[in-house]
This record gives sequence, structure tokens and C-alpha cells, in this order.
Amino acid sequence: IVFCVLNIHQTTWKELLIIPFTFIYINWIEYIGHKGPMHHQTKLLSKVFERHTMQHHHFFTYDNMSFDSTKDFKAVLFPPVLLIFFFVCFVLPVSLLIFWLWNTNAALIFMATIIAYYFNYEFLHFCYHLPENHFLLKIPLVKRLKKLHHTHHDTTLMTKYNFNISYPIFDWIYGTIYKK
Repeated sequence: IVFCVLNIHQTTWKELLIIPFTFIYINWIEYIGHKGPMHHQTKLLSKVFERHTMQHHHFFTYDNMSFDSTKDFKAVLFPPVLLIFFFVCFVLPVSLLIFWLWNTNAALIFMATIIAYYFNYEFLHFCYHLPENHFLLKIPLVKRLKKLHHTHHDTTLMTKYNFNISYPIFDWIYGTIYKK
């Protein structure tokens, strides 16, 4: 983020318009990635399915959503190999396309927005697995989003509902929000 911001020069309001479009794009990628390869095994992305459905959903069940220790963090946060995959597949190609079609500022703003979204995603997902009495879960938005994620961890619902981990924009659009 710092690299991107330090290399943006004389930005225009038109370039800043890429921020909401980027937010929507990455929210859609989050939805599609979670609904697709994270919950439906394919040959090409079998490791993603294994990491998410077979590990994360079996480690954190509907009845046991909270961390027991710091060792459990690895079951929530993306491993470095998935970060590299995400960057190479979804950030770099689109950044290069934006650079080619528009300019450097727009490409850097796009990258900074996606990276910020990723940190936000990880923070929120981390919060959803905190103990129930944690002060961060007293924040109304975090508490509401955690309920959606908790419902997603019900094995009878996890392949059908609540695929947006951060903000349920595409769950709302596609009608896949399930509230218990």
C-alpha cells in the first residue's frame, strides 16, 4: 500500500473513481472464489478446496467458532502461497490492464485498494473467530457480519449461503444471504 501511495502523483478525481469499482470487483472475486473453488473441488484448485472446506470448516465448526490459542490463527489467515496465487491471478493482470488502458496512477490506486481490502478481509475474518466476549465483537457491524459467517459454518448451509466474508454485497445481489 505504501509503495502504491508514494508513487501516485497528481491524481485526479476520475482516477479516484476506480476505488469503488475496485471494491465491488474484489467483493465479487471474494464471493465467486468462496462459492466456487473453496466449496466445490476442482482438479486445478483442489488445494484451495482442501485448505478451506476440509481444514478451516472442520477446525472451526458451527458449535466451535473461536480460537483456543494463537496456534489456531493459521486456520483463519490465508497462507502465503494463496496470497501469491491471489496476487498473480487477480491483482497483477488487472493492474497491468489498467496501466495499459489508463495510466500508472489508476493502476496503483487499484492495487492499493485491493491490498487494503485484503487486510480488511483478514481482520474481519479474524474477528469472526474471536471468543464471544471479545470487545471487537461488541462493534455492531462486526457482530452482524460474524452472525452471517457463523451461519455459513453450519455444514448443512455452507455450500449454499453467506459466501461474502467481508461485506455481503454479492450475497445480497445473488440472493444467498441466510440469516438464522
